[in-house]
Amino acid sequence: MFQLTHVVKTLTAVSLAAAALCAGSANAADASDSWKAVRDAGVLRCGAATSPPYVMRDPKTGTYSGLFPDLCKQFGEEVLKVKVQFVDTSWDNIVAGLQSSKWDISLALNDTPERRKAITFSRPAIGYSVNFAYNSKNPKLAEGVNTVADVDKPGMSVAVMSGTAQDKAVTALLKQARIVRLPGFDETRLSLMSKRADFLADDSMTNTLLTSAHPDWAKTFTPSPKLAEQGINLGLNKNTPASDIAVLDAFIEQKISSGDMDKLTKHAVDVSLAASN
Repeated sequence: MFQLTHVVKTLTAVSLAAAALCAGSANAADASDSWKAVRDAGVLRCGAATSPPYVMRDPKTGTYSGLFPDLCKQFGEEVLKVKVQFVDTSWDNIVAGLQSSKWDISLALNDTPERRKAITFSRPAIGYSVNFAYNSKNPKLAEGVNTVADVDKPGMSVAVMSGTAQDKAVTALLKQARIVRLPGFDETRLSLMSKRADFLADDSMTNTLLTSAHPDWAKTFTPSPKLAEQGINLGLNKNTPASDIAVLDAFIEQKISSGDMDKLTKHAVDVSLAASN
């Protein structure tokens, strides 16, 4: 099992300037004008598209869990002192919904140059890179998977969630393999498990969950250098005041430095593994 502490420590080191920002932002969190529209409404709306263990939704109850729902809930209740509402969305629409103010925060977004044109971001909450899960019993992969060339060749198919950072990463990387874009988490996994796809491109933590749940056949290949290595953040409307972003950044930094982010991550992983068994 991967080391959760290592995942958090791979985030960009906090500079002295960031430390000063956090110190200054501690007071901002108590300011009556911080996150004013949300405080006035009495509810923080969090746009959520599923991607375990970051964002999970119980299909029976509609209840959200996972690292980023827990983080958003704590920010709303502990810092802003408001109720928290989760709004269902998809990865294809999670940026557009934020732009049109259908919700206040988008959960678990990679900070990409393309998205930066439309929205803004908090500081990273956790590290991220893309790798490939595959079935080690697939006869097409009998010689193993050791390089990107073993993935990117005619006759190979790679499943990925449409509209995600993983989608953009593999689209830029793969020139010969067929990319199968599917709408959600369940569809991509089913395509690999049913052998309709040879590989599943997803973030490394999510693929670790898959290999942990199916150790008899599921393996991963991680490119070197790592593919699309970056952080996972909370997305915000482009017009969000800098003071509001500072309040959110200070909250995230406190969660990381206190070890709470590690605990939230481990809990999300445990819940996701339990759900898959």
